[in-house]
Amino acid sequence: MHIEPFGIEMWMNEFEDHCKYNLAETCVKSMTLGELLDITGKNIDISNEIKAMKLTYGDIKGSEKLRALIAELYLNKSSKDVLIAHGAIGANSLVYNSLVSTGDEVVSVLPTYQQHYSIPKSLGANVAILRLMPENNFLPDITKLKQLVTSRTKLIALNNPNNPTGSLMDENMLSRIVEIAQSFGAYIICDEVYRGTNQKGNGYGPSIADLYAKGISTGSMSKTYSLAGLRLGWITASPQILEQICIHRDYNTISVGMLDDYFASIALEHRDKIALRNLKITRNNLQILDNWVKNENYISYVKPSAGTTALLKYEYDIPSRDFCIQILENTGVLFAPGSAMDMEGWLRIGYANDPSVLSDGLQTLSKYLKTLK
Repeated sequence: MHIEPFGIEMWMNEFEDHCKYNLAETCVKSMTLGELLDITGKNIDISNEIKAMKLTYGDIKGSEKLRALIAELYLNKSSKDVLIAHGAIGANSLVYNSLVSTGDEVVSVLPTYQQHYSIPKSLGANVAILRLMPENNFLPDITKLKQLVTSRTKLIALNNPNNPTGSLMDENMLSRIVEIAQSFGAYIICDEVYRGTNQKGNGYGPSIADLYAKGISTGSMSKTYSLAGLRLGWITASPQILEQICIHRDYNTISVGMLDDYFASIALEHRDKIALRNLKITRNNLQILDNWVKNENYISYVKPSAGTTALLKYEYDIPSRDFCIQILENTGVLFAPGSAMDMEGWLRIGYANDPSVLSDGLQTLSKYLKTLK
């Protein structure tokens, strides 16, 4: 089976450990284990609980406690509607390998996480791309989507909030997409790893799993909850859909780690406290970024409505990969090139890292950009 190289992951693997200011990071500032225990009030000695764990496979589908906590993130869902996976990357892969076959048609937005078009293509599906355009605030054009979806469409792939643009589909737009999918009986997978990071309200928007019987939501502890090191994600869908996915899951997962399950449960029991920390970071940091963009003559963007990333349009005559390497070598600032996401001419910034890293990195970059024009 041939699959395209994973552009953004290859870039991060090559450069992430060789920068001073990591502005390519996509997680809200990652927590240490000590910070997690402090913020959740579990900073008493938990060693007895851990020592009592028998390091077997654990609950195959994920512990009942964890699945019930995840179900609380949705409307009218219970643990039977949740399946635990190895991160959202594992969750997405399971969905495609379970539901998509050679000759199927898949419609995916772009830009998005590369899994959503490269995996179905590798499985022999015909993939139609719905381009998200800056003049439409990187939101789907419903008229164009209607033209792409046919009776042969097996699945529509969305990403909400969107990586890398930070665009956010509201319930009205999602409902219109559901109507299109429903008319042809197509599934909708919505990668919702940034759900909970909206710039307004409590951070949470609607989920596709709550709006459509054939809607499939994937999520993880990585981005919104600052715990990427747990490598824990999930799929939320109807039990009938999860039953199909479980057949494939038995071949490559068995179960997630018991300690990952344990600490994810602690975090989700106290997600309101984590939200207070993380919404403060994302909202304050976006203001830092917004002020910076306004003062740069050759940089522009569509201001994100959610998530932790944004696409920066630059007016320098240089390919994005070369530009990112040039910036890194001269300033220590790491961005991700648009070419790694099929968006040449743009740079992706992750703005939810430590506020001082963001502020100092942008100031350092500004000094360098002044030497280019």
